[in-house]
Amino acid sequence: MPVRLKKLIGTFLLVVLIAVYALLATIIAVAHLGQSSVWVQLAYFFFTGFLWILPAMYLLWWMVQPPKTR
Repeated sequence: MPVRLKKLIGTFLLVVLIAVYALLATIIAVAHLGQSSVWVQLAYFFFTGFLWILPAMYLLWWMVQPPKTR
């Protein structure tokens, strides 16, 4: 697959990943952390704020890989 096509697909997937992840993290927080202390909420948002980086790093790594030669 050409690098330009991979970057286009990866860009759209990255935007979708961030939007869906943010929505899910917020829904979980609203449903379960409403009566929690400030420290629990802070820890949750700190953790979930960095957790999306793992799939995004893999996606970015895939996007920049050169095409495989046959």
